[in-house]
Amino acid sequence: MYGALIGQAVGDALGAPTEGLTRAQIVERYGWVSDFVDDDPAGTDDTEYAVLTARLVLAHGLQLTPAEAGAAWTENLVNQVGGFYGGGFSEMTAINNLRDGLAPPVTGSDNHEMWSDGAAMRIAPVGILCAGDPREAARLAAIDAQVSHARDGIYCAQVIAAGVAAAMTADSWEDVVEAALTAAPTDSWTARTTRLAVDIGTAHSELSAALDELYERISIFHYPFADVGPEATALAMGIFAAARGEYVPTVLGGTNIGRDADTIAAMAGSMAGALHGAGAIPEEWSRRINVVRGHCIGSTAGTDLAELARDLHAALLRKEGVA
Repeated sequence: MYGALIGQAVGDALGAPTEGLTRAQIVERYGWVSDFVDDDPAGTDDTEYAVLTARLVLAHGLQLTPAEAGAAWTENLVNQVGGFYGGGFSEMTAINNLRDGLAPPVTGSDNHEMWSDGAAMRIAPVGILCAGDPREAARLAAIDAQVSHARDGIYCAQVIAAGVAAAMTADSWEDVVEAALTAAPTDSWTARTTRLAVDIGTAHSELSAALDELYERISIFHYPFADVGPEATALAMGIFAAARGEYVPTVLGGTNIGRDADTIAAMAGSMAGALHGAGAIPEEWSRRINVVRGHCIGSTAGTDLAELARDLHAALLRKEGVA
């Protein structure tokens, strides 16, 4: 469980400096990013929204409703003064919708970026709570995602939640990919793009070559922002496949592909971290990122991700009737 949480947060922090850059710009500026490039690395809104989601499922478990998600967002976000550093368009629109008196699912469907990667980036804790049950993870992910997303924005969250849930108990990276791919409707934009990306990633034996092809064939260059959910989710899944699910190559692949790099590395990192556990993540990386800063969501400041993982573990045991 800690592997999934800290794996997501470390990927987020590694990818933050390369977010919005092209592959060529990253090569020109850094060569190959293999470590934090900032002296004081930190997770972004991706990690902080994931903390909010973790608190939601800790409070409500599998009985979470859209209304309860909306209430939590109202308490933690609508009433926040200041902050929101790096917050995404889909989330800010949902917050404004809540402020105007709308409620989920309308806050997500009446949203000009309902298809962004903002729900998928925060959804790893749902997969953790639903360890070994990707179908239930996809169901619960759709409930959480409705506050800020609709259609493909929800499908992307379901893909990542199912992937994390499978990774918690899977024996192989292929099992994770298959569970994730079956979570989205087969005829959806998300499913078509993600399956293409996985095929590209699987076909390559060299990560850099996979990144080049994924970047050229999956990226949506005609749209001015890189936060399109089916693109980012597909890139995360393609990189996870190209890295064969190994943690360090997975998050470095997400970092070095550019586009929405922090989110791509975060989503892929949550699956790889869940698959291999916290021991697969360099201890120095985990140590520097373990405590959340709260730059975007003030109420998440000071959250210890190791303690949050223990809380989720206790919740899972209660769900299974063990404790």
